[in-house]
Amino acid sequence: MICYLIRCDAALARMRANHATAAIVLRNRPYGESDKIVSFLTDKFGKLTGIAKGALRSRRRFVNSLEPFSLINLRFQDPPHANLAFIIAADLVNGYRHLQTSLERIAYASYLVEISEALLPEREENQAVFDHLKAGLKYLEESQPSLRFLTSFELKLLRLVGYQPVLGACKKCRLDHLRSSGIQWTFSLSDGGLLCQTCARVNQGAIPLSTAAIEVMIALQGENPLPAQFYLPAAVVREIRSAIVGFVQYHVDREIKSAPFLSTLSSG
Repeated sequence: MICYLIRCDAALARMRANHATAAIVLRNRPYGESDKIVSFLTDKFGKLTGIAKGALRSRRRFVNSLEPFSLINLRFQDPPHANLAFIIAADLVNGYRHLQTSLERIAYASYLVEISEALLPEREENQAVFDHLKAGLKYLEESQPSLRFLTSFELKLLRLVGYQPVLGACKKCRLDHLRSSGIQWTFSLSDGGLLCQTCARVNQGAIPLSTAAIEVMIALQGENPLPAQFYLPAAVVREIRSAIVGFVQYHVDREIKSAPFLSTLSSG
C-alpha cells in the first residue's frame, strides 16, 4: 500500500509540475467572461489545448502573446483528470507583425496553421512539424507568398506526418511516368498517388493531371526549388491545387475552412 501511495504521489507531482516549451499559437476562443481556450503546436509536447485564466481581462498577463501565429515560450501544467492544460505563462518571441499586415499573408498563414493542426493528433510529439510550421510562418513574414511555397510546404508536411503521395510512378502497377508517353495520368486521393490510365479505370474519383502538373509537383516535393522565373500556366495551377488540397482534405476529419478563400489568391 505504501509503495502504491508513493507511486501515486509521484505521478501527481509530475502532472502538477511546470512544463516549458517553445510553441506556436494555432487558434484561440473566449471561454466565459474572462478566460481563453488556446490551441498550440509545441516542439516538445506536440499539439495541446489549454486554458488561460483571466486572459480576456488582464492587462499584464498574456499581453499579445496568445494571438494566432505567434511564436512563444509556453509554460503550463497538466492538472490531474483534466482535458485542458493550465497555462501559466506565454512569453512572446515573435508575433510576425509584418505577416499580419497583408490579407494575402494572413490567408496563407491561416491555411498553414489549419492543415498542420488538422493532420496531427493531440499530444503526439513531432518536432519536425513544429520546425516546418515555424519556418513557413517566417517565410511568409519575410517573402511574397506563392504557389511554389504553398505546394512545397504541403508536400513536405504530408511527408512529415506519413502521408507522402507517390508522384514518380503509378501507385498500383509502378509504371514510371517519365518512361511512358501518350499515357493519361490521374491522382487518386484514396490510393495516395498517381494512377496510369489502365489502373485508373477502376477509380472513378481520380483527378486528371497533365504531365506538366506532375513534373511541377515532383520538383516541389524534392529539395531543389523551381527557378523563380519558371512560368506556371493557370490550368496547371488549378490541377495542382485540386490534387493537393483534395489529398490533404482526404486525410482530415473536418472541412479545411481556409482553403476556398486561399484558392482565389494563389499564383505561381
